[in-house]
Amino acid sequence: MVRCEVCFRKCRLSEGQVGFCGGRVCRGGEVTALNYGKVTSVALDPIEKKPLNRFHPGSMILSVGSFGCDMRCPFCQNHSISWSQEAERFRGECDTLSPEQLAELALACRPRGNIGAAFTYNEPLIGFEYIRDAARLVREAGLMNVIVTNGSAELWVLEELLPYTDAMNIDLKSFDGDCYRRTLGGELETVKRFIARAVQGCHVELTTLIVPGMNDSEEELIRMTEWIASLTDGNGNVIGADIPLHISRFFPRFKMTDRPPTDVKLIYRLAGLARRRLRFVYTGNC
Repeated sequence: MVRCEVCFRKCRLSEGQVGFCGGRVCRGGEVTALNYGKVTSVALDPIEKKPLNRFHPGSMILSVGSFGCDMRCPFCQNHSISWSQEAERFRGECDTLSPEQLAELALACRPRGNIGAAFTYNEPLIGFEYIRDAARLVREAGLMNVIVTNGSAELWVLEELLPYTDAMNIDLKSFDGDCYRRTLGGELETVKRFIARAVQGCHVELTTLIVPGMNDSEEELIRMTEWIASLTDGNGNVIGADIPLHISRFFPRFKMTDRPPTDVKLIYRLAGLARRRLRFVYTGNC
């Protein structure tokens, strides 16, 4: 058996076995990306949709997604390609887009305001090899690269990608370790390490979806923003107050339909608390 080292799960896989994420497989005694170059979604999106509000605002970006995810958020809006029985079908049938083709497509979209490529929709880092290869070519074409991620990858994966990465939006889904483990199928400390390193290497914006009864307390929001505000750059300078935070409203979906949408007034109240420590706080889905 071979251990996958890409994310916190450290799946041990036998020959031909697919990992928990659904996007990595053991072949020839090595764990590789099963979803390399396999594309489920392609769209030219406004950069603000990633969301990135302080990175080339008003521009467009070519967004591409594959399949699979290493977390299990019950409210996932992209469950049909990330984790569900429906998502599993993409392992056998899926369109392909080589790194060269993606770079060419991104360049062809430049007259429409495109500034580069965004790896998004599912959890892109489970197929980091494709991002690395494609992002290098996109950069060589004079364009930029964006990654939208849950931040659950190990730091060595991030180090592979940072030389070609211009911006990231990283989900900070909760600031409670038990919530990450029990409800989201993730690991908070891994995400915190990932964010702390990412802000030293590229432009980073964070997103927190406020779910009623899960992560909607003022106390948790205060602890989260205090930690964000303490983050430093590579020289030890505190830069956290300038990291944008997107606080978004939850709507019932997928496996979490047992609670109402987040109260808009709560979103605005939490955003107000966040602004005591952070300069750039945005509300979403309101």
